[in-house]
Amino acid sequence: MSRHIISVLVENEAGALSRISGLFSARGYNIETLTVAPTEDASMSRMTIVTTGSEDVVEQITKQLNKLIEVVKVIDLSEAEHIERELMLIKVRAGQKEREDMKRMADIFRGRIIDVSDNTYTIELTGTGNKLDAFIQALEPGSIIETVRTGASGIGRGSRVLRV
Repeated sequence: MSRHIISVLVENEAGALSRISGLFSARGYNIETLTVAPTEDASMSRMTIVTTGSEDVVEQITKQLNKLIEVVKVIDLSEAEHIERELMLIKVRAGQKEREDMKRMADIFRGRIIDVSDNTYTIELTGTGNKLDAFIQALEPGSIIETVRTGASGIGRGSRVLRV
């Protein structure tokens, strides 16, 4: 079982997300993360789906996705070099005595403090899922108030592109 990042170019129309996620659930495949946004062409959206499975399972997923009418192109980014990033917003306790430590921790992980209140900091971090997990692990127990993560987005390196 290995982790795969599947990038799907779809026609930007109502129901496309539902049909694609339905394909996964109908076959018992789990979606670990899912991100969707329009591309530079407003008629197209790009979906990034992270899933785990054997090579055979991922090949089957790819074949099934290609059968859907609104799917234009599918690639498994994990098959070649790619860049992967995730965004996390994390709200942490930051009273007078914790502020300096939280600022230092955000700096170490190249995060940005984007909101400050009397007792909290909201920190923005980008990077691989492992980096974000490491940040969470490095914090004191009980210091996290709320966490929001986008899931992975990915793009092929070099001349490898997902385009019509």
